[in-house]
Amino acid sequence: MSDYYATVAALLCGMAVIGLFRAHDLLHRILALNVLASAVFLLLVTLARTESGTDPVPHVMVLTGIVVAVSTTAAALALTIRAYERRRQREDER
Repeated sequence: MSDYYATVAALLCGMAVIGLFRAHDLLHRILALNVLASAVFLLLVTLARTESGTDPVPHVMVLTGIVVAVSTTAAALALTIRAYERRRQREDER
């Protein structure tokens, strides 16, 4: 079953990298980065399972990564909104 999750993580990672390089809009790039982070989180949780049980360290890393990803996404979206408003304001002045 872990091979299935590793394959899904690899597919998500590939889709995110393609989306990151092909996107022209900032919002699409932010979403692609979030999908990439989710793929890494899935891979870490998949690799945390061993024959003797589960290793708690990768799970803690994933929880910390989720918190960082949410706060980074919020900051990126705020900057994107500010850039859009500023660009719109400049176009109105012309």
